[in-house]
Amino acid sequence: MEFTNKTSVEEFVLLGFGIEQHNRLLLLMFFTFLYVLTLAENISIIILVCLDTHLGQLPMYILLSNFSWLEICYVSSTVPRMIFDLAVPGGIISFKACLIQFYIFFILGGTECFFLSIMALDRYMAICHPLHYPQIMSQNVCYILVVLCWILGFLWYLVPAVLISKLSFCGSNVIDHFLCDAGPILSLACPPFGIVPTLSQVCLNGLLLGNMTFVILSYGTVIFTLMKTSNKGSRKKGFSTVSFHLIVVSVFYGSVTAMYLLPGGESQSESKAVTLFYTTFTPFLNPLIYCLRNNQVKEALNTLLRRKMRLIWNKE
Repeated sequence: MEFTNKTSVEEFVLLGFGIEQHNRLLLLMFFTFLYVLTLAENISIIILVCLDTHLGQLPMYILLSNFSWLEICYVSSTVPRMIFDLAVPGGIISFKACLIQFYIFFILGGTECFFLSIMALDRYMAICHPLHYPQIMSQNVCYILVVLCWILGFLWYLVPAVLISKLSFCGSNVIDHFLCDAGPILSLACPPFGIVPTLSQVCLNGLLLGNMTFVILSYGTVIFTLMKTSNKGSRKKGFSTVSFHLIVVSVFYGSVTAMYLLPGGESQSESKAVTLFYTTFTPFLNPLIYCLRNNQVKEALNTLLRRKMRLIWNKE
């Protein structure tokens, strides 16, 4: 995306959290530790699925490993910069870097919405149409869906992002946030705005409402199907899997809805807290939620650890 704007602003200042030096150092250590743990969790899932031949052939785990890679990219689009600003006070970021960060942040957020939808589709097909599931959700279909998610994630906000980059920024360059989000950037732009704010909101609402509706309908049908089944074992297993998926969906869409869809009455500190939750904590929680009570993941992990211990023992 080429930035050909006629702005007099060459850089922005991210105010961050506006806290004292002592608390800044505590946050620096906390978010650095959380970021490393998030990377370790998601990388572990990817390695586990790649090394375990059984998991690597199952659609749910193909999607889960790709979702983990998405989470690594998503958390890396904001947290390293946030950690840097906590370590080096000032928060100065160039105009182009700010726009690139917000566009990548929106790309990955949109891609996550599409991923949650295809993971809901996977559970719908597995539970509601089990006989046709292996043929419909084949490995090739899974990879096609993954590529489609990335393409749609890249395209859904492209036009608003290009239009925002062409706005004039002739006033204040101070962003009261710890990242470059579309709302704070638009608030600093000088009129005329044209259709940019409306188009931006339409794209955002369409993405969130469309994917949320699809997810709700998919899991609603799944729950209805599970309640009708007479096999208690299958019902318990199905509810166990779906319940963890619903937790991930609820956590993500709950925080994003509070930020972007509900009427804007929250303070700036509340806005930062909500943004911090879905940009930092959800990528950390999602691997734990998906794998915490997943027996297949536990068995694969135990097998891998035993194999590594056996190799170490033989070398000694």
